[in-house]
Amino acid sequence: MLNFARIAAVSAITLFAGGHVLAEEAKSTKLGVLECTIEGGFGLLLGSSKKATCSFEHADGTTEQYTGELSKLGLDIGVSGESYMTWIVFTPIGNEIGSDALKGKYAGITAGASVGLGVGANALIGGSNEKIALQPLSVEGKTGLNLAVGLSSLQLTPAG
Repeated sequence: MLNFARIAAVSAITLFAGGHVLAEEAKSTKLGVLECTIEGGFGLLLGSSKKATCSFEHADGTTEQYTGELSKLGLDIGVSGESYMTWIVFTPIGNEIGSDALKGKYAGITAGASVGLGVGANALIGGSNEKIALQPLSVEGKTGLNLAVGLSSLQLTPAG
């Protein structure tokens, strides 16, 4: 069980550091912070799909609400409670964004584990113009008994 926790921690740290390097190399502008609540549920051997409710706070303090779905493809075994994830949102310098700028599909890598309390991280790139990077700001907080490693996608739609 201890090796399980070590693997999960190393995977989460690797994802967090990788997202930071990606944002720095892209010569990016910070747009704001995206916070999501992701429903709990069961992970199947080859993946899972869970609903998300998100709030994007622009750098100027205005907010936008989104609904979405976080899907994982790869090893995703177990059951987890509701989880929370926060990302810093970046775009290349000079990229013009408007309202509902985060609408679209994001893809990247994921790692996480929980035995009671757990951690995880997702580094994602995409959006409506494929020029938005979501860098993990804080490690995902979740509860349950779960292990997930693989690819993830997040589909965001403006809440109506």
